[in-house]
Amino acid sequence: MGTIWFCLVALMIAMYVLLDGFDLGAGAIHLLVARTDEERRQVLASIGPVWDGNEVWLIAAGGTLYFAFPSLYASGFSGFYLPLMIVLWLLILRGTSIEFRNHIKSAVWDPLWDFLFCASSLLLAIFFGAALANVVRGVPLDSSGYFFEPLWTNFRLGEETGILDWYTILVGLLALFALAMHGGLWIYRKTSGAVSDRAAMLARRAWWAVVALTLLVTSVTFLVQPQVKENFVTWPWGIVFPLLAVSGAAGVKFELARKDDRKAFLASCLYLAGMMASAVFGLYPMVLPARNPVYALTVDGAKAGTYGLRVGLIWWSIGMLLAAVYFTFLYRSFAGKVALDQDSHGYGDS
Repeated sequence: MGTIWFCLVALMIAMYVLLDGFDLGAGAIHLLVARTDEERRQVLASIGPVWDGNEVWLIAAGGTLYFAFPSLYASGFSGFYLPLMIVLWLLILRGTSIEFRNHIKSAVWDPLWDFLFCASSLLLAIFFGAALANVVRGVPLDSSGYFFEPLWTNFRLGEETGILDWYTILVGLLALFALAMHGGLWIYRKTSGAVSDRAAMLARRAWWAVVALTLLVTSVTFLVQPQVKENFVTWPWGIVFPLLAVSGAAGVKFELARKDDRKAFLASCLYLAGMMASAVFGLYPMVLPARNPVYALTVDGAKAGTYGLRVGLIWWSIGMLLAAVYFTFLYRSFAGKVALDQDSHGYGDS
């Protein structure tokens, strides 16, 4: 049951990355692809009906983590308290910037919220990437099962690590470029005209950075976290996950050349899913590696009681079925290119 729930938590986090990832990417690049007020409203319209629903996956993943691995939840949330508060404020700023932007017409009001929308989305992408890198790298857990990390120390890998070091920043940059590409492909698919053309061009340029950083981060990760290499050697079939990421990256390039916006976006989803699955596969059975491997939290050591996990699996399945039905309906209703009307407040109609 522990392994099943480990995979389910990973699945929910991956769903968050795929869905909220494109609107984070759209926010991070919207000042580059949209140059007028109407074009910026067009970008907002491309995510308007779905951005808040996408964030539900983050809450659901956190709730599932609390239920299935309470020790991990307690240790992780205490040790990552500072960055979690930063992420919380960035999420608040991002939400308010979307909702408040069109309440007042002013030469100062709109640019302020546009800047906050861009900055908060960009920083969230970096922080989420750095958070994943912290888990892969390992944290300074001790015998009590708890730890604390400052925002940074000396930016080196050692026993006294910070949230930010050269490795976590490197992964944060990969996350930023990957989500910028993902968001660019979404805008390319959902908009038309100059905005769509610029988004496609930005996605093409971001692709090169994604490929280069993927190769660099992968090679460095084998050195930073030996468990990753060990797992791929022990279970060679796990190579399927990196191959999915490679296929997705190649598909983005190929479909952009063919100007197929739908398949290009789906290829980006495949790349992100492959990268997430590779990281999860490489860490198993650890749920929170430690700089001293003796103190690492594992699936068996952090999981809740077996009976509770079995009962929870029934209710989780029902909840996920309802969520799947809702999101299928939502995205089908939002199909097609967005079009702004005269009374639109940034969200538009599809």
